[in-house]
Amino acid sequence: MDKYGLIGFPLKHSFSMSYFNEKFEAENIDAKYINFEIPTIKDFMEVIEENPELKGLNVTIPYKEQVMKFLNELDGDAANIGAVNVIKITHNKKGKVQLKGYNSDVVGFTRSIQPLIQPFHKHALILGTGGASKAVFHGLKKLGINSTFVSRSKHDKNTITYGDITPEIMEENKVIVNTTPLGMYPNVDTYPNIPYNLLTKNHLLYDLLYNPDQTQFLLKGKEQGCIVKNGLEMLLLQAFVSWEMWHQQ
Repeated sequence: MDKYGLIGFPLKHSFSMSYFNEKFEAENIDAKYINFEIPTIKDFMEVIEENPELKGLNVTIPYKEQVMKFLNELDGDAANIGAVNVIKITHNKKGKVQLKGYNSDVVGFTRSIQPLIQPFHKHALILGTGGASKAVFHGLKKLGINSTFVSRSKHDKNTITYGDITPEIMEENKVIVNTTPLGMYPNVDTYPNIPYNLLTKNHLLYDLLYNPDQTQFLLKGKEQGCIVKNGLEMLLLQAFVSWEMWHQQ
């Protein structure tokens, strides 16, 4: 029986495990998906060595960057982003394990937001500068959209602070993506500090969060007539893309 799994810490709840095990049962696939809760990345190779049936892994917080040093090869997106959340596991002719890293965040996000993009969506604000924000940046770049990061403090020339957001910036940036945890359950009353009164019906607001399904960020956008979308479809697409990555030649 083939094995697939998730590494991270802690793993209180796993969408991936329920998704894949339901998929295996529904499609009569002889495989199982297991959570590997490892307290340190030093335990990663132990998981690989003790589970020779492993064909693929998903990677979650806090190991998306730390795991890269153990891999033999990186896909282009993963290398550009500097983070891996999918690992394909194969064995060469000598039986030696080969590990290739991918990033399904960028593919999942791009496929999810692409149907909503209009010709006037040329520039975007990405709220937050964490790991997911890099995937969003590269995803938007693939769609021909230039992005600026928004953070509480200025990091570099491509980052502005929330206090720097002017009416002109709101007018120019018709796509706004929230990659921060603000608004996530149970803190549902929180939201990023942007001038919502300057939003228009031509603005597209995308929130990587999906619990609740309508964050305050999205609700405030809807009040201004914006097109809004949460991150649930991206989550589903990431799982679908993981399966593609594990089985591509």
